[in-house]
Amino acid sequence: MKKLLLTTLFTFVSFAVTFGQCAMCRATVENNISSGESAVGAGLNTGIIYLMVMPYILISSIVYLWVKKTREKKIQGFS
Repeated sequence: MKKLLLTTLFTFVSFAVTFGQCAMCRATVENNISSGESAVGAGLNTGIIYLMVMPYILISSIVYLWVKKTREKKIQGFS
């Protein structure tokens, strides 16, 4: 269980330092930077990270609950 928790924690920490953009987003940011608006790029990166993390949180929660329920059934079976 500790390994699962550490793996999940490491995954979320590693996402916090990565930034990525699609080609259209990159073009938009480059156009805004050339016109002097650099705040748009930072907001766009934050939005991309936010949208990317939500499915991982959902999937991790489902896996955690599934593992927990499986272990409870296994313990009840040995009693």
